[in-house]
Amino acid sequence: MNIIGPDALVFGVDDVAACCQYLADYGLKPVDVGDAGGRFEALDGTHILVRHKDDAALPPAMGTASMLRKTVYGVADDATLAAIAEELGRDREVRRLADGSLEVADDMGFVLGFQRTVRRPISMPAETVNAPGGPRQRPANAVGVDPDAAALPRSLSHVVYFVPDAAKAEAFYARLGFVCTDRFTGVGPFLRPAGTADHHTLFMIQTPPFMKGCEHFTFHMGGPTEVMLAGSRFVEKGYESFWGPGRHRFGSNWFWYFNSPLGCHVEYDADMDQHDERWAAREVPMGADASQLFLFQYREKWAPGGPPPGAAGVAQRH
Repeated sequence: MNIIGPDALVFGVDDVAACCQYLADYGLKPVDVGDAGGRFEALDGTHILVRHKDDAALPPAMGTASMLRKTVYGVADDATLAAIAEELGRDREVRRLADGSLEVADDMGFVLGFQRTVRRPISMPAETVNAPGGPRQRPANAVGVDPDAAALPRSLSHVVYFVPDAAKAEAFYARLGFVCTDRFTGVGPFLRPAGTADHHTLFMIQTPPFMKGCEHFTFHMGGPTEVMLAGSRFVEKGYESFWGPGRHRFGSNWFWYFNSPLGCHVEYDADMDQHDERWAAREVPMGADASQLFLFQYREKWAPGGPPPGAAGVAQRH
């Protein structure tokens, strides 16, 4: 089944205004956004849809603190939609919505949608690196850092679920052609559908049932510098960093996580590994060393010559 990856995530939230401001500040483009919420798009059209938690049009809540109501996957063609309907129709209701998409619940109770993908082709340069011994990727006189660069999210990368039974959850997605690329022992798998080479579009972490829901979602950036630029600007706007910046071991993606009013963490990532059928999944216990190859820490005072200006400098003098 040619499932490409998540097209959209739908949230039912407590504070619509705060979530809308957060997603716009994160770098997503507001589309048809009003008091009732709206859609926030990356450059390729993948998006987050925000509504108030009492909006009758939303799928029902999961009965936990999670605000995620639906994960919508983009597929390549109508043949894939038909194959999904046939496979899942064997043991559950598969609803055909007015827009032609499918709606169904997985074995953990997460509502899923499947639709012809909304992803628009984008053609943009990736970050380039010059290194001794390697071919020059940036020509002479082309600078590598532009402090005024836009650094906007390009595409919805992946979502991470808390699930009460990771083995049962994985078996459901295996029916749809998802394969395990790596695994944390006793925790859960990183899963990749057939329509993408990305290391994962879904990762699941086994937790007690009351935690079931979305742990975080992520958008791909153009490279590690864009992760740093966007994350630094987010911090300067007052948002709280949760984890990062750093680089994951599984997937090799650069990351920076932030707290959010959507009931989950929100991440920037870049430069995820690509795999095909020749890849053999690795398995290790989950721990700090397995999750983060390294972390960076912002340091305001980095050179001699006196304290930096501003409040931080005042604090350091005492």
